[in-house]
Amino acid sequence: MPDLSQQKLDQIAQMWNMRGKGLITQMALKIEEVSTEGVLVRMPFNPDFCVDSDQTLLHGGILTALLDSVFGLANFVAIEGVSTMATLDLRVDYLRAAHSRADVIVRAHCYRQTRHIAFNSGSIWFDNHVGDEIARGTASFALTRGETSLFEEMTRGKA
Repeated sequence: MPDLSQQKLDQIAQMWNMRGKGLITQMALKIEEVSTEGVLVRMPFNPDFCVDSDQTLLHGGILTALLDSVFGLANFVAIEGVSTMATLDLRVDYLRAAHSRADVIVRAHCYRQTRHIAFNSGSIWFDNHVGDEIARGTASFALTRGETSLFEEMTRGKA
């Protein structure tokens, strides 16, 4: 993993938040920790993401989209010189029903990378229930490396 300064980590987090579009912006994600060891992201409770009349059961698709997005952030932090990345494979194991009105917490990290592939793992739980995972996921991403990294493009305002 690259040796990144806290300033660069903060810039990455800020840019990731600013670039969100569509569903990701509706999730109102908040980065709580970002380091080369991984990322921790909070999604505030949103009753619009629930599938039951009591508005306590989160839709599984929200959890999948959340993991995919946070894996992307973990890759961005862990890998230097990436121009683009795309999800190749995403697996989510739902460990229990996602019943709660608490915020959702995701921890993800890139545990291995090659020149063209990144591998991630992560888990999801409700706030204050760390030992009680809702879901666990793994993913692989295709990486493209070019003359200019995605970070460099974003800092110049081109991406």
